[in-house]
Amino acid sequence: MKVYIGNISKEMTDAQFTELVNPFGANESAHIARDRDTGASRGFAFVEYPNNEHAKAAIAALNGKEVGGRVLKANESQPKGSRPASGAGLQK
Repeated sequence: MKVYIGNISKEMTDAQFTELVNPFGANESAHIARDRDTGASRGFAFVEYPNNEHAKAAIAALNGKEVGGRVLKANESQPKGSRPASGAGLQK
């Protein structure tokens, strides 16, 4: 299961993110989303757990947790096509 972690500090390093998500179980991947031009953090990240129970434990523990002065948002990641539009570029 892939987990979305939002509202992370833009100063958080990949090592710090890995340290944040490792206590819930071994993961297949963990990465902070970065701007492709500048490499700067986009303020959210993803972690993929092979075990759904580990993913659910991470969501329960991290959603609403304050880290680096920011309150995290954690939930199951949704495929790109199933997310609601952000409103950018939509006509009224």
